Amino acid sequence: IHAAGPHGHKPFITINCGAMPENLLDIELFGYAEAAFSGAKRGSKPGKFELADGGTIFLDEISNMSLYLQTKLLRVLKERRVERVGGTRLIPVDTRVIAATNSDLQEMIRKNIFRDDLYYLLSVIPLVIPPLRVRQEDIPLLLEHYMKRFNKLLGKEITGFSSEALNVCMNYYWPGNVRELVYAVEYAINLEESNIITVESLPPTLRETTKKGLPNDITSDGRLLPLAQLEKDAIITALDRYGWTDEGKTRAARVLGISRATIYRKIQRYGLQPDRG
Repeated sequence: IHAAGPHGHKPFITINCGAMPENLLDIELFGYAEAAFSGAKRGSKPGKFELADGGTIFLDEISNMSLYLQTKLLRVLKERRVERVGGTRLIPVDTRVIAATNSDLQEMIRKNIFRDDLYYLLSVIPLVIPPLRVRQEDIPLLLEHYMKRFNKLLGKEITGFSSEALNVCMNYYWPGNVRELVYAVEYAINLEESNIITVESLPPTLRETTKKGLPNDITSDGRLLPLAQLEKDAIITALDRYGWTDEGKTRAARVLGISRATIYRKIQRYGLQPDRG
């Protein structure tokens, strides 16, 4: 979106709102003035909004932003000015904002954990991206794209996927969506010694899940499962696959496209245990 627009030659700055605590995210987004806090480096520091001036800032996992920071963000969007942490001067910024989340923001508004006025400002042009499992036609294109990418990075000359390997990829559930697909391709490129990716080179999780059968988001009587149940099932599947250890939870969070802090919070919310699911 940024590259195709009239400001594509300007900065494109990204930040994951779920990857750091509130005070650090505050500083990263809005910068800080000199002597703003104990331990601050000498001199001031611009935040991501200033760095993206004239271009675009991408706020990933915006649903993890605290109400305090949502209020500060709302002010920036309305006034197009930033006040650094510990500062008093308002700095003009001309920055386009793209925000992403895998949470139901309207449900969060009903629970009073996301501001409705911020939601309306951000959702001027909403783009809803369906999960990878319901757009199978994209899978071969993505596999080819990332195969070429990792070929170049790893110095390989792999030309494609065997029909069996492609069939496994086409019938896999992909709970981690495109991020998990990228990981799977990188894994396969690293292991494959011939010029064709075979089933044996795919991650064990793909092979094992395909053999066991795919999860379904539709009940036997045709009813759709609630989003919360789908989310819970996806987390359990990922944790069973990668392990319930700290390392396993980190890997599960990565393929699910959420932060480590988020997966711990959701494990607590749903009361998930290794012997469940």
